[in-house]
Amino acid sequence: MLGRFVANGRIYEGSFEIDDGLVIFDGYEVPLSAVKFLPPVTPSKIIAVGLNYIDHAEELKMPVPDEPILFMKPSTAVIGHEDCIILPHISQRVDYEGELAVVIAKDCRNVPETRAGDYILGYTCFNDVTARDLQAKDGQWTRAKSFDTFAPLGPYIVSIDDPSKLGIQTRVNGRVVQKSNTSNLIFDVFQLVSFVSSVMTLKAGDVIATGTPAGVGMLKNGDVVEVEIEKIGVLRNHAVKIDRQIRCEC
Repeated sequence: MLGRFVANGRIYEGSFEIDDGLVIFDGYEVPLSAVKFLPPVTPSKIIAVGLNYIDHAEELKMPVPDEPILFMKPSTAVIGHEDCIILPHISQRVDYEGELAVVIAKDCRNVPETRAGDYILGYTCFNDVTARDLQAKDGQWTRAKSFDTFAPLGPYIVSIDDPSKLGIQTRVNGRVVQKSNTSNLIFDVFQLVSFVSSVMTLKAGDVIATGTPAGVGMLKNGDVVEVEIEKIGVLRNHAVKIDRQIRCEC
């Protein structure tokens, strides 16, 4: 595992293990309950993919796209495990979208699909939080996807040899609202790395969010949303509604 966390009063960044409720790093053993996970990377950009699960396309009664539909989220939207998702006062409909995220290992451009794995550092959980009403109002996605706190990421990065058959689910207040498998991806991880790198240079630490399955829905004030991916872990965040754009201490 790779990540960033606060333990023993300092920030640690690098590899670690979790075993029997303990986080083990640099010869230390710290109870998992005493560790605060930070976003595992600070990407220069987040490239997200729309309509990339077969079940989601069927749910929306939309045709399967011929090539990946790309959009971007700013790095300023990134938050970590257990941080608050701020529901902005100007939106009446903010949705969760649980996703598998790919973290890029080194700078790359025009990567062949057969070599895409060489440029992947690992995988983590992602929540593509979206102000759905603003998305419909604007006719494009930038504002709806870009609010601060709209890119929960983590809790850490895991190396996986085969990401093609991972169970993925999203829960809101413990209730399963999305449940699928990465085998339902229309464009798989390696296709996405190749395609995105044909458009733009990917930098080390950049994130590709691979799309969300069926079951997208609304977050309300006080909701706890969890994105769980097989072999990776659980990303948990808390939704908080505010009346004005003020700092949230949580």
